[in-house]
Amino acid sequence: MTAPYKLCEAHVGSHPSAVPLLPEFDVAKLLEDLKVLDRHQWSLQTTFETTGPAEEADFDWRALPLRSPTGSELRTDPGGAGLVDFADTKWVAEAPYLAEILASIPAPLRCVRLLALGPGARSELHFDTKIGFPWANLRLHVPLVTNAGATLLMDGDLHVWQPGSFWFGDFCRMHQVENTGTRKRVHMVIDTTVTPELLSLFPQEFLDSLDADDVLFNRPAVPVEGDLERFGCEFDIPLSFPDFEEAEGEFTKPQQHVPASIATDGDRLVLSVDGKPTFGLVHVGDGEFRFTGWTDERTVQVLLDGDRPTVVLRTRQGTREQRLDVRAVVRAPAA
Repeated sequence: MTAPYKLCEAHVGSHPSAVPLLPEFDVAKLLEDLKVLDRHQWSLQTTFETTGPAEEADFDWRALPLRSPTGSELRTDPGGAGLVDFADTKWVAEAPYLAEILASIPAPLRCVRLLALGPGARSELHFDTKIGFPWANLRLHVPLVTNAGATLLMDGDLHVWQPGSFWFGDFCRMHQVENTGTRKRVHMVIDTTVTPELLSLFPQEFLDSLDADDVLFNRPAVPVEGDLERFGCEFDIPLSFPDFEEAEGEFTKPQQHVPASIATDGDRLVLSVDGKPTFGLVHVGDGEFRFTGWTDERTVQVLLDGDRPTVVLRTRQGTREQRLDVRAVVRAPAA
């Protein structure tokens, strides 16, 4: 197993790997929207790595994005931390019932895709990095079309989720999808942040099995009071910190550091790494910022007052926190 999977494995709790949620949905309305969206070109699903969109699927695993980075209908990857945030694509306006479902979810949404697994398609056994409660990042499914041969193998259990149902799956665990049937399987796959309100969709029995220390709630964005330029600074950052796939606490260990800076870009702040603008910054309070397109799993806190200006680098897994304080040099405001 790779180091990233061991990171996920360490947070596999006693809760079930999958559980049906509330409510259920109208299958006829789901199919009505799908009929319209099926007229468009669906492209192969793409993975996402720290550097951006990566490999396309090498089997019949196609996507139509309903919500994506910048709202691009060309992005079939799940997206992640970067300079741009998620937005609805133009396809949402053609699917009123799917839009209604998405609007009813009590948490900020990240990526939403329709994923179609073609007949004869089969994925490798794999895991999805930092998708789960410890990272404030859940993946929910609404099946639209399926067949008895379209299966999900997760944590040793075989699932065939029925159209109109609503599911949480702990996709950080090892899993595999396969379609031995003659029809494609289509699910709406929803990546959402974790909020207390979102937990109301889960059965109480599941919540009772969930370790509270393994749940990270995403904080709402907080407007910055005063001039953004007061956060301008320069510092050195561990090479691994910008990588959301790093092993837990890796950035706190001895390693190469690279130059980093925080500066204004219009009406927002941007973190540059090694001279390259890399992440937009979203304020969550007290001078602490998460990365645009990501969760509170990874933040920077800018503390420039006093005689020892500091930037605090943090990662969180549930209630567990890793931090590294680095010295900063205050940038003089632009004239």
